[in-house]
Amino acid sequence: MYSLKPPAALFLGLLFPFTALADAPIRQSRSLLGEAIRDTLIENPDFLTPVMARTSGLNQPAALNLYADDMAADLSALARAAQRLYDAALPGFGPSQAKQKIALFTRKDCVECAEAEAGLRTLSETHDLRVTLLDMDSHADLARDLGLDLAPSYVFGEMMLRGAMPLIVLERYLSRD
Repeated sequence: MYSLKPPAALFLGLLFPFTALADAPIRQSRSLLGEAIRDTLIENPDFLTPVMARTSGLNQPAALNLYADDMAADLSALARAAQRLYDAALPGFGPSQAKQKIALFTRKDCVECAEAEAGLRTLSETHDLRVTLLDMDSHADLARDLGLDLAPSYVFGEMMLRGAMPLIVLERYLSRD
């Protein structure tokens, strides 16, 4: 006898009411879907184990972080580049000893870059913030080392944001401490 593995059975159980009853009223479809889900869960109670463990406080294995290696590589690159990103001798604005630092990568004739700089100037008036201005073409080696290919790009101490960001998003990042 052929038997489906539980995820395949659940999928077919969920799919059947929609394909078989495409013309049925919504209420009847929902009822049949609910019955199919109930029957599947009764037949496969292990589906609920992770949910029940989370709600009851049981320890579960840590979730797989698919980006852990990429994050570690980014943090390592940021640490290596910190001196080149935040050197007080580089063009920028805000106090050189500011608590928060951002390196802004821009390009000539980039409207979004000019808007990003204007937004950061506004934020520097209300935050203890130093912004270093780096031309992406003049500092191509640094941009390449960080994997930046889009202007504007923002580099914080422990993260990078590629592409134009609304001022409210930047404000949120600056206010998280």
